[in-house]
Amino acid sequence: MPHLTHFIAALTVDLSKQAGTEGKAPRAVKLIPAGSFRARDGRPAEVPAWKMDSVQAAILIAAATDRRTRYVIDYEHQTLRSIENGKPAPAAGWFRTLEWRDDGLYAIDVEWTTAAAAMLESDEYGYLSPVFTYDKEGRITGLLHVALTNNPALDELPELSVAALSLLATVSPPTIQEESMDIAELLEQLRWMLNLPVGATVEDTKAQLQKLIDHLSAGQGTAAASVDLLGLLTGQQQRIAALSATQVDPARFVSVETMRALQEQVAALTAQQQGRVVEDLVTVALSDGRLLPVQEEWARGLGKSNLDALQSYLASAPKIAALSTTQTQGKPPAADSETGLDADTLAVCSMFGNDPAAVAAAMKE
Repeated sequence: MPHLTHFIAALTVDLSKQAGTEGKAPRAVKLIPAGSFRARDGRPAEVPAWKMDSVQAAILIAAATDRRTRYVIDYEHQTLRSIENGKPAPAAGWFRTLEWRDDGLYAIDVEWTTAAAAMLESDEYGYLSPVFTYDKEGRITGLLHVALTNNPALDELPELSVAALSLLATVSPPTIQEESMDIAELLEQLRWMLNLPVGATVEDTKAQLQKLIDHLSAGQGTAAASVDLLGLLTGQQQRIAALSATQVDPARFVSVETMRALQEQVAALTAQQQGRVVEDLVTVALSDGRLLPVQEEWARGLGKSNLDALQSYLASAPKIAALSTTQTQGKPPAADSETGLDADTLAVCSMFGNDPAAVAAAMKE
């Protein structure tokens, strides 16, 4: 990423208007106000106003976290003036941590020197003057250092001090703007990934990200950092693809309900057809003598339960001509002189081995 030119400015902040500072050296001080603002001398000239919001604050907070050294609070910007006047630049205080609040960016862990604390408690100094960088849109991109001052007119630094600021900015690797852009881009990518609106604050993004972390960690007994999110998403996609590949094609398969209904219809049609076959077999067998009337009910039951068995029985059963035709060719048969039985009855008795006399006697009773 190419290095982008940034501007440098200083601002004065009234210590007496900050809550909790009366009568003692404050541990938390507001450095830069929230929103769009300008210096009392009319600056900035390059942009309509300086801008500080939660996004820019996140950039400064991240830079403070990455610093190996503390931020210095000096007297009257002597850190810069010493380049010109050669005098020492004693510290009035130090801080490491920045915090974003609704009304601006704060240093929250200020450690004052004994001398500076005494001067603040005796109201010998009344203003803070942070020195910061900003881009061509007016967005504040970096914090260099802070000074105690009693001269609000110091909003506009002398030309030599501006030169010193430029020198100070080049001493450190020129990464402030680059890191600012990287952090802003990262925040935008997080908003996209978490489906947050463009104007979502850092707090909103952190809250949504924490929900995702909690969800990934839930029920696993592991830290969120041990969850491979990319691997998890890839696995989910593979499982979805596998399930899609095994889905039933409605054009090739029917539902269980439809299949069951078809089976019931087939069973009903089969039973109906089998009933007709049994009826035809029994009727024909009764007519040609393969079945006697007393066998009719048995034959029908056998045919319903086992059609093959009925067909096998009828295939081997002899036909009884006497039950299907008459020996007298339609004329009344002559009776037997001894038993009084006609020829057809005598033929049946002979077939089944019955005594004609006994049959005749039974018929007379």
